[in-house]
Amino acid sequence: MTDRHPLFEPLIFVGGIVFGFGLGFSHMARPEVVLNFLQFEDLGLPFVMFGAAIVSGIAFALLPRIRDAAPLTGDPYERRLKPFDRNVLVGGAVFGVGWGLSGICPGAAYASLGVGNVAILWALAGMFLGAYAQGYWRSQRQARDTAATGAD
Repeated sequence: MTDRHPLFEPLIFVGGIVFGFGLGFSHMARPEVVLNFLQFEDLGLPFVMFGAAIVSGIAFALLPRIRDAAPLTGDPYERRLKPFDRNVLVGGAVFGVGWGLSGICPGAAYASLGVGNVAILWALAGMFLGAYAQGYWRSQRQARDTAATGAD
């Protein structure tokens, strides 16, 4: 286990507060805003996403030039490349269908609960159930693949 700075968890908490406030303030915690975006009726969501991406991009570009390691974890800054494979395509498509049906994504769902949308608990329960089902399916597939390999 990595020794982390004592402020790691409090700063993560503060980051969550800032994130949730931003989602609530920009109305992105409201599923109807997301659904309106997906129907090309409200284009505020891309501006919020691009604004966040610009701030994050600047931070990710500058911090490795200023420091060798992350200040709270001590982990070195390095690129983590994820392969663009079938899992990314299928997962993205399934995520998109769920996003379109519900009008929410995980971060916004919790923020939506925070702004008083109690009905969002159904979507959160569905997300947990879907993630559990996917994890169960993957572990069963890996066990089957391991057994097939071991039988050779």
